Amino acid sequence: MKKKREEIVTFKADASLVEAMKGISNRSEFIRNAILLSLDSTCPLCRGSGLLTPDQKTHWKNFLLDHSITECRKCHERHLVCSHRPGKVAGKVKHHPPSRG
Repeated sequence: MKKKREEIVTFKADASLVEAMKGISNRSEFIRNAILLSLDSTCPLCRGSGLLTPDQKTHWKNFLLDHSITECRKCHERHLVCSHRPGKVAGKVKHHPPSRG
């Protein structure tokens, strides 16, 4: 079995970022973990750009016909709610009851 070859990736950092990272003993590991965490938390639609293409907007509008965005009463985070499955989120038990209003 062939061993995966690692690649070196470089990026520019301004002086304030370099200064903030001075106390980190293993910067490479810290940056790898930060990137992986960020990728895991990226919006699946826009992939972190913050913008939807015209086609994505059409799909989103169709999706919203049977779904809504609701704020959780307990943690105040916004989440999707399916109108066909009240009280359930993606087949799992809901996190908290949706807020009313």
